[in-house]
Amino acid sequence: MTIASVATATDGSWAGRGACSVLDPEEFFAQGAEQQRIKTVCAECPVRVECLADALDNRIEFGVWGGMTERERRRLLREHPEVRDWFGVLDRARTRSPAVIERVAG
Repeated sequence: MTIASVATATDGSWAGRGACSVLDPEEFFAQGAEQQRIKTVCAECPVRVECLADALDNRIEFGVWGGMTERERRRLLREHPEVRDWFGVLDRARTRSPAVIERVAG
């Protein structure tokens, strides 16, 4: 089963448009150095910001989402407990300077 079979582009969700949509979702729950390989899939993804924001807003604890591991997301959440709408924050940052997203999620 692939991610696209779970959330197809026809349902209007961002997940069906992700670079990962043709992969087995289990690959995104890797451990250790394998997480770095998985993060490269996210690097050029057209819905990277949406994916990361969803994981942060919903406090998803496991897996690589939007190019960040669970440890990286926990650090970001700990450093910015006041943020309630991560998509808004990340989208504004992307609009101002795409390099900001690379520093945050790269």
